[in-house]
Amino acid sequence: MDGFSAIPVFVAVVECDGFSPAARKLGVSKSAVSKRITQLEDKLGVRLLYRTTRKLSLTEAGEYYYANAVKALAYASEAEDAVTQLQQTPQGRLRINTPMSFGRLHIAPLIPQFLKRYPRIQVDMVMDDRVVDLVESGFDCAIRGGDLPDSTLIARKLASLRLVLCASPDYVAQHVMPTTPADLVEHDCLLFTYSVSEWPFSAAGKMESVRVSGSYQANNSEALREAVLQGMGISRIPLFVVGKDIRAGRLVEVLADYQMPVKALYALFPRRQHLPAKVRVFIDFLVEHLGGDLPYWDA
Repeated sequence: MDGFSAIPVFVAVVECDGFSPAARKLGVSKSAVSKRITQLEDKLGVRLLYRTTRKLSLTEAGEYYYANAVKALAYASEAEDAVTQLQQTPQGRLRINTPMSFGRLHIAPLIPQFLKRYPRIQVDMVMDDRVVDLVESGFDCAIRGGDLPDSTLIARKLASLRLVLCASPDYVAQHVMPTTPADLVEHDCLLFTYSVSEWPFSAAGKMESVRVSGSYQANNSEALREAVLQGMGISRIPLFVVGKDIRAGRLVEVLADYQMPVKALYALFPRRQHLPAKVRVFIDFLVEHLGGDLPYWDA
């Protein structure tokens, strides 16, 4: 910890609400964190934190120091970004957060090509269908689809994102297929955990929706695909997951005369005055390879 600024250690302790989680985030020991905070308090001549076995809280002086420490870290980050932007060769550790299925199927195959083009970048990719806080979790960029909540993050569209209703040929052969969305209430509809159970449709300029239910839900689109392939029921799955299955005849599109709303796939990154070169080239690389409004998985 020699030469390591006390400011990021103090901020990590406050934001992680404890010495142990802060140590894990910083990649150091708990004792090193505790020692650094003690040294900081001794240097300032004031107590910054109240410590008990169950709770950690800021003193009045700690609150003032924390508010200014966060600003100092932001200024330092801006300074680093400004220098990085001037570098002709993008470099450094790039932390990416992406949904599990899309990351495995479409981002992971691109990473080797990306690293060959930019060999001075090191990629750390975390695949997770949960929405995480980019800034708090230390990510440079996240890939997310669908409607985005209001936030301070910057979003750049990467591709159109289409959903499709599908079932296996065996399921189609054994059941009377729906001819309208309302008929879906008679079927076992397999659901994605992080989505709503009311499915919207449009046809001839008219919108309608139906609330569906089923015997199975999963928080992963590939798990739903496997269940549909085995004839469990009908599911709404992104075309980037099941496009090949439909083209190969392993799955059949259901209610093909009805359209489901087209969403978008975005790259999200924190608002910064100077976008690091490593983030900029990665997003440009994705735009180049995914295909925009007609991504390759829709072709």
